[in-house]
Amino acid sequence: MSYQLVIAEKPSVARSIAGVIGADNRRDGYLQGNGYLVSWCIGHLVSLADAGQYDERFKKWRYEDLPILPQEWQYVIPDDKKKQFDVLRCLMERSDVDGLVCATDAGREGELIFRFVYQMAGCKKPFQRLWISSMEDAAIRAGFQHLKPGADYDALYQSALCRARADWLVGINATRLFSILYHKTLTVGRVQTPTLKMLVDREAKISGFQKEKYHIVQLAAGGVEAASGHISDAAEAEKVRAACAGAQAVCASVKREKKTEQPPRLYDLTTLQREANRLFGFTAKQTLDYAQQLYEKKLLTYPRTDSQYLTDDMQPTAESIVSGLWGLLPFAAGLDVAPQFGRVLNSKKVSDHHAIIPTMEFVKKGFDALAEGEKKLLCLVCCKLLCAVAGPYEYEAVTATFTCAGQEFTAKRKTVLSPGWKEIDRRFKASFKTDADEDAPELAREWPDGDCLPELSEGQTFENMEASISEHFTAPPKAYTEDTLLSAMERAGAEDMPEDAERQGLGTPATRASILEKLVHMGFVQRKGKQLIPTKDGHNLSCVLPDALTSPQLTAEWETKLTAIARGEADPEGFMRGIEEMTRGLIATYSQISEDAQKLFQAERVSIGTCPRCGEAVYEGKKNYYCGNRSCQFVMWKNDKFFEERKKAFTPKIAASLLKSGKAKVKGLYSVKTGKTYDGTVLLIDTGGKYVNYRIERKG
Repeated sequence: MSYQLVIAEKPSVARSIAGVIGADNRRDGYLQGNGYLVSWCIGHLVSLADAGQYDERFKKWRYEDLPILPQEWQYVIPDDKKKQFDVLRCLMERSDVDGLVCATDAGREGELIFRFVYQMAGCKKPFQRLWISSMEDAAIRAGFQHLKPGADYDALYQSALCRARADWLVGINATRLFSILYHKTLTVGRVQTPTLKMLVDREAKISGFQKEKYHIVQLAAGGVEAASGHISDAAEAEKVRAACAGAQAVCASVKREKKTEQPPRLYDLTTLQREANRLFGFTAKQTLDYAQQLYEKKLLTYPRTDSQYLTDDMQPTAESIVSGLWGLLPFAAGLDVAPQFGRVLNSKKVSDHHAIIPTMEFVKKGFDALAEGEKKLLCLVCCKLLCAVAGPYEYEAVTATFTCAGQEFTAKRKTVLSPGWKEIDRRFKASFKTDADEDAPELAREWPDGDCLPELSEGQTFENMEASISEHFTAPPKAYTEDTLLSAMERAGAEDMPEDAERQGLGTPATRASILEKLVHMGFVQRKGKQLIPTKDGHNLSCVLPDALTSPQLTAEWETKLTAIARGEADPEGFMRGIEEMTRGLIATYSQISEDAQKLFQAERVSIGTCPRCGEAVYEGKKNYYCGNRSCQFVMWKNDKFFEERKKAFTPKIAASLLKSGKAKVKGLYSVKTGKTYDGTVLLIDTGGKYVNYRIERKG
């Protein structure tokens, strides 16, 4: 009997596929049955080798070894993944395996994961591609009925390979270059660095902002409330108020407009991440993790998509899902909606995967056994689908202008004619007790809902106007949140790109979350609530790097070229030659920096006390508290046996007390004799040598 070897990206996905195609016999590292062997990778089983594998000298970071430009690329299998790689290689080499099915995630990175394993194992057997957008049983069955030749995705693989190699070249060389120059590990990347620059630029605008006061004069009489424009001078505002108080106002114009807001589009990954951050405070990574978990549970379609539409042939599926959602969502109870599906269907705007929607499996199972974060995210996706197929939001906007004492005043009101999709959105937010639209208060002031203006006509007069002044200040730009930063990343460089460019912005929907996490992990960015704030090192790194690495236009151009490669419309080798040329130029340009610049990233040392031997400042290190005078040997080790035996951490507070008075009151000291804890006073005894001793003065 011959077999087809199916390779998925994760064990959970492999089990789902195996259950559909009948491979239900568990073996070590794979499943077998019905003519199939189903196994899996564990993410990236094979990766590009680090520089040190190419040459022993590259294990040290030296300027003279740059640039590092591999002629023959090498690959590595991490130790913790070798066992599963060996399973796959053995399965590929089996004589009864006629061919393979690539069932990794249907995208650029999924293609790379499979191809690296396939090539590293030296496999030459033919393979086909499973390309699906849902892990539902029906989708898997349909995918296996329409497997595509693996060669159809050769261009996608070339695009993925170019992305990986280009990131390696820029990352390895730029990181080593600037780390060597500034004596600190400074990780540089083609997407993360421009993203950091955006954060730094925004922070500079905020810190450099000078607020300005302005005044608004308000009139009221006969049911009419109107406001002046901004008046910067307080005396001028008072002059206008005094002139208008008790005076006559004349209605100069009345404009009534019926306006319509069409329903929103469905979610792609970026818009889902943005709204989940705004409404629930989820990080982009959390949203992606929840979405991936729901996808693997067959409750959500493939999340790593950049499309906000469904294909034309999906209308019956969409109709079935929508009809099944009303009973699952308490906030939708009692709504009378006639779904309109035409706006969400457009095959021309769907590339690899359609928009993110719930599945029929979810309609059957509901929210049972889901974690709170998964429930919130799934509910959000359901709400968006219902909003997208609901009717438009319609309202009447009335704008009236008045003249009084030679000044012009404006009154605005908005009356809802048909709530449409906004009623679903309102109910959803109310059900989660959230309305995180930061612009809502401002918009409400400009276009208040509800109370209508009285019937007005041009030339109508109002006597004895009441006049008052309110004081306001201009507001600085807001710090980026993950919501607004993801939006900015999506648009970055767009003004410098042609309108029909395939990809604009920084990164892809699938990679932006990891970029933000990496910036935080490396200490270049910190989270303050929902805000993302660059650190001092983040500021400095952004300032010292060249425009070629901080410009969003460059990486946007890269993504456009990579997309063209994936379509077979661009030359991979030409792209890589350009990357190598840029890398050589970078190394040649930045060969040395001034001594002052080299100190830019030195950590700020905060003194915790004075050295008892030489009087210089004492600082906290990773493992000790040390004297800043190099010729002085005074040091207090954090892992000193005195504290370890008493099971007490040697904290900076204790160290500061010892340095100040030679003694520190310490709670919770452990007694070996009694097995109990006690409070005591620790004394610092300077023995005159390199080390110091401590003893207990008394027990409390």
